[in-house]
Amino acid sequence: MTPKEREHLKKLDELVLGASSEELKKIQEIDQQTQMEGLSFYDVYLDSSSLINQTARKPFRES
Repeated sequence: MTPKEREHLKKLDELVLGASSEELKKIQEIDQQTQMEGLSFYDVYLDSSSLINQTARKPFRES
């Protein structure tokens, strides 16, 4: 794992650990959707562009 990947995982961990119950429900929905596609939430997050990462966070900020 590269230092950049570790940094992204740390940010994702912080996002999950600091999430409200409503935010966790949204994260869970995304996780379930990725699992149904045979992917892991972490892999999708790491492989996604910054736009996707911001999209995952955007609804949380509006809540």
